[in-house]
Amino acid sequence: MKRLLPLLLLLSTACASGASPDSSDSPRADAVSLAAPVAAGDLDAFRAAASAHGVAFDLPRFEETAEEVAARVDLVLLSADDALAVIAAQDPQRVTFAGAFAALDDVIYPVYTVLNRMWLMKETQPDAAMRAACSEAVQRLETWLVGVGYREDLYRVCAGFADRYRAGQAGTLEGERLKLFEDTMRDYRRAGFALDAETRAQVAELLVRRNELATVFDTNVTEAAAELVFSAEELEGVPGSFLEASRTIDGRHRVRAHVTPDYIAVMENAVRRDVRQALMHARYTLAKEENGAVLAELVATRDRIANLLGYANWADYQIEPKMAGDGATALAFVEGLLEGLEPRFRAEVDILTTILRDALGDPDASLEWWDFRWAQNQLMKGTYGVDSEALRVYFPLDRVLDGMFAAYQRIFGLEFREVEPPQKWVDDLRLYTVTDRATGAPLGAFYLDLFPRAGKYNHFAQFDIIGGKRRGDGRYQRPVAALVCNFTPGVGDTPALMTHGEVETVFHEFGHAMHTILTQASYTQFAGASVPRDFVEAPSQMFEAWAWDPAVLATFAADWRDPSRRLPQERVAAMKEAEMATVGIYYRRQMGLALSDLRLHMGGELDPQEVVNRANSEALFPLPEDTHFGAYWGHLTGYDAGYYGYGWADVLAADMATIFEQAPDRFFDVDAGMRLRHEIYEVGGSRPVDESVRAFLGREPRDEAFLRSLGITP
Repeated sequence: MKRLLPLLLLLSTACASGASPDSSDSPRADAVSLAAPVAAGDLDAFRAAASAHGVAFDLPRFEETAEEVAARVDLVLLSADDALAVIAAQDPQRVTFAGAFAALDDVIYPVYTVLNRMWLMKETQPDAAMRAACSEAVQRLETWLVGVGYREDLYRVCAGFADRYRAGQAGTLEGERLKLFEDTMRDYRRAGFALDAETRAQVAELLVRRNELATVFDTNVTEAAAELVFSAEELEGVPGSFLEASRTIDGRHRVRAHVTPDYIAVMENAVRRDVRQALMHARYTLAKEENGAVLAELVATRDRIANLLGYANWADYQIEPKMAGDGATALAFVEGLLEGLEPRFRAEVDILTTILRDALGDPDASLEWWDFRWAQNQLMKGTYGVDSEALRVYFPLDRVLDGMFAAYQRIFGLEFREVEPPQKWVDDLRLYTVTDRATGAPLGAFYLDLFPRAGKYNHFAQFDIIGGKRRGDGRYQRPVAALVCNFTPGVGDTPALMTHGEVETVFHEFGHAMHTILTQASYTQFAGASVPRDFVEAPSQMFEAWAWDPAVLATFAADWRDPSRRLPQERVAAMKEAEMATVGIYYRRQMGLALSDLRLHMGGELDPQEVVNRANSEALFPLPEDTHFGAYWGHLTGYDAGYYGYGWADVLAADMATIFEQAPDRFFDVDAGMRLRHEIYEVGGSRPVDESVRAFLGREPRDEAFLRSLGITP
C-alpha cells in the first residue's frame, strides 16, 4: 500500500470542482424485479439441513442473569486451562503442528465465543445489571487471553516445533497451516519473548491494565447520555416527524445528544444557530468527566507497552502486521491526503460560508463546527434540490432491508429466511438464516437489533457471536453474527424511515455480516473479517456504491405511501452531485479523526483532550477548548492507531468496485459477486490480503477509481 502515496501529489494540484454523475447509469430493466420481502423459514428445518450437509450450526444461548454470566465464564476458563495444560505438557522436541498450533486455536475458540457473546450483551442488554456483569466478564476473559499469550510453557512447545521445522526436521507446511505457524511465532515475538522474563512480566501486567481501561472506556461511552429539551419554536426547521417522535408530556421536545439520528436530524435542519451549538457542545462533552482520565492512562499504558517491546511508539506496534507496516507510513498517508484536499476543502468552505452569511444577514460570520452540517443541507436543498428529510419517504426501513437482502442474495448466490428467534434480548429482535442457493447448504445466521434504547451501543456495527472454524470432527462450524443499528422508529401509522446516509450505512455494515458468515477459513484467527485492520473496511465500504446505483435503488426506493412512486432518477443524480459538492469536507473530517488517533499513539507525554481537539481543529473547524470528543470516541478502543484504515481501505474499495461497474450486469453481476465471495469473503485472513485483492481484481490495485470518487479526475 505504500505505493499509493504518489496519488497525494496529484491531489494537491488537482482541480477542486466536483464530478458530474455518469449519465449512462440508467437502471437495467431486466436486472432485478422490485424486491420482495424475505420469506419465513423454519429453524428446525435449517438445523436438519445443517446436519444433512455435515456442517455444525448452533444459535447462541444468551445468559439471563449476572450469576449465569459469571458461571459461564468460570466454566469456559476452567475447561480451557485444562486443555492448555495438556498442550504445555508435550515434549517440545516431539510436538507436531497439530499438537501445538492447531490445538491452541481449538482451545481459544470457545473462549472467544463466550467473549463475543458477552461483548454483544454488554452493548445491547436492556438491563443495566446485566450490562455491568457482561462488562466484568469481558475484562476477565481478555485478562485470561493476555495471560495465555505470555505463558512460557506454551511458548516453549511452539518454539520447539519452530526450531525443528526451520531445520527441516518437522515436515512441510503450506497454505493456511503455514500462515498460522508464521503468524503465531510473529505474535510471540511481538509479545516480547525475545526479552528477559522480568520485562515480559511487566508487559503482561500492562496489557491486563490496558484491557481493563479499554473496557471501562467502552462502557462509559455506551452509558453516556445527554438530553436537551427545546420548544417547537427553538427547533424551527426540524422535520415534523422528528418533532412528533420527540414530544414530551409538556409539549416540548427531547433531543438525545447521544443518539446519532437525533443529533443529525437537528444539526442538519435546525435554523437556530444557538440550538445547534448547544447540541454539538452536549455531544462533544459526552463522557468527558468519566473518560478523560481513563483515556489519558490508556494512551500512556499503550505507549509504555510498545517501548518495553522495543517499538518507538504504539502506532508502530499496532500497524506492523497491517498493510501500512508502520506509523510513519500511515501518518504520511493521512497528512498527504489532508494537504491534497486543501484546495477543494477551502472552495467548499467558501460556498457554505456564503450560505451561512446570507441566512444570518452577517457578512462577517465564519463557518463553525456546529454550522457545517446545516449549511451542507441547505446547499443540497437549494442548489441541488435534495432534501434528505423529504427523501426519507422513499426509504422505509423494511423495504430497504428487502432490497438490500435481494442484492446480496443475488450476487453471492444465497437465500435468506426470517425465523423466530428462540431467545431475545429485546422484543423486536429479528433473526435470519443464510443458505447457499446452489447446494442448499446452511451457511449461518444473523440477528438484527434495529432501534435505539437506553444503554445500547449508540451507532451502527456488526458483532461476531459465533465464528467460523473447522472442528475436530471435521465439520465446519457455521457462524452467527448480529447487526446492531439505531434507526429512528416509526410513529403511529408512519413506518420507520431512513435517510439515504443510513441506507449507505446499512449496506456497509451488512457487508461485514456477510464477511463473517461466508467464511471458509479453517482456523478461528483467520475466519470472517479477521484480516488486517487497514483492509477490513474495504469489502464493506465497497458496498456503499450499491446504495447509489440507480438500478439497485429502483428495486426498493419507493414512496411508502404509494409504492408506485419510485425515487426519480434525476433525484439520484442530484444526490450524487450534492455529495460530491462537499466530499472535501467529508474526507477532511475523516482524516482529522485519523490524524488525532495517530498523534495520540506516536509517543511522548501528551494531553489527549488537547491532541484530539487540535488535530480536528486543524483538519476542519476550531473546536471549543472545553469539549473532548475523544472521551466519547469508541474507535479509540479496537481501532487505536488504526482509524487511518478507513481512508486506506477506501482506496482499495473504490478499485474493487470497478469490477462490478465494468461487469455486464454491473452491481447485480453474479460472476463478479461469486468471485468476491470466493477470493475475499470466504478466504478471510487465511492468506495475505494483498494476494486476495490481486486474485479478485485479476491485476495489481490502482488508485484511479479513488481519485474519481473524490471528483479529482474524470
